Amino acid sequence: MEKKQPNGLALLPIIVFLVVYLGSGIYYEYINPVEGGMGFYVMSVVVSFMVALAVAFVQNKDMSFDEKIAACAKGIGDDNITIMLFIFLLAGAFSGVASASGGAESTANMLLDIVPGGFAIPGLFIIACVISMAMGTSCGTISVLTPIAVNVATSADLNLAMCVATIVGGSMFGDNLSFISDTTIAATKTQGIAMKEKFRANFRIALPAAIATLILLVIICLRSSGVELGHFDFNVLQAIPYFAVLIAALCGINVFIVLGCGAILSMIMGLITGSLTVSSALSAMGEGTSGMFETMIVAILVAAIGALMKESGGFEFILGLIRRGFKTRRGGELGIGILVSIMDIATANNTIAIVMAGPLAKNISEEFDVSPARTASILDIFSCIWQGIIPYGAQLLIAAGLAGIGSITIVPFLFYQGFLLIAVLVSILFKRDKKA
Repeated sequence: MEKKQPNGLALLPIIVFLVVYLGSGIYYEYINPVEGGMGFYVMSVVVSFMVALAVAFVQNKDMSFDEKIAACAKGIGDDNITIMLFIFLLAGAFSGVASASGGAESTANMLLDIVPGGFAIPGLFIIACVISMAMGTSCGTISVLTPIAVNVATSADLNLAMCVATIVGGSMFGDNLSFISDTTIAATKTQGIAMKEKFRANFRIALPAAIATLILLVIICLRSSGVELGHFDFNVLQAIPYFAVLIAALCGINVFIVLGCGAILSMIMGLITGSLTVSSALSAMGEGTSGMFETMIVAILVAAIGALMKESGGFEFILGLIRRGFKTRRGGELGIGILVSIMDIATANNTIAIVMAGPLAKNISEEFDVSPARTASILDIFSCIWQGIIPYGAQLLIAAGLAGIGSITIVPFLFYQGFLLIAVLVSILFKRDKKA
């Protein structure tokens, strides 16, 4: 196979995307804010990537239009991209029917009902971790739990920003580790590995950060007076599907079977408890899959753009930069972390950041002898860290909107994200290394 010559201009499509998407986000968030909206979500990410794809097609005069189409088709038709798209559909169907059945609220209330009053904030963190692991979505978890956190903070006279930040932190824990999370799907499929491989590599870093966060929250609670949380209503049957999916995924059962059975089980429990009818369950599944369409289209567009950039020497150019800046496997891992961090800060979407950085990260991992599981873990961890910190990201904006506070006020209390950053940097900088 002919080696591509490094070409910095081949990266122009991504630069154009960042200018269009980030520029519009800054304009509508800070210069000309949209009332009641989120500025970084005014400009469709799909439209921004379409502009970038048009730029990619205009470049590289050495390739004919038909050759460029063939390159795009090869990139889009990659086995891992196809599997990722199918998993997105199933994950959407499960999430839609499980949420509509009332499973998320019941699971949260059931866990909150057994939390001692004096440990309300640590309890909220654990509940957010569990719910997000089961749901596979940080935004969904935040939407469900933030109103509960507001009620707890108000009734118990707790720091509202800290309670909300605790929910965000726990939500990012599950988003990072869940087998059915968009980020896990994107990270594992761009690297061509099984989800359980990434989970093992990821868990060794995320668990110490979660434990450190929990200890800090317990210390904070011990220094304050105890509170009474009261009773929360729940239905155990509605919570069963989430726990079943979580346990089945941890057991290593095929993700297609897990999600398919999870959707069916959620529908059955919804029918038994009366929270769903057959028609509403089918509608919820449809809405859930529809909610994944934008992510799927982005995955297709990014695969096409990436294929064209690779053909034009863009990947070789980035590899050359990393080779000059880093000489060891440790450096390669840092390079992957920096790459996906920049993508996430720029796009304010951790799934898109991983889809964009994934193909490049795979090349870097092969160059610097970083295992695919380790690469997928680093991609997911760094993207979730920044996605859970940036005040213009969907997670903090949703949390702030539901709580009626500014997203900036939440940032100082994002303890988990800080500990996770420390944990991943320690795992990279103090890991036994060898020359690449």
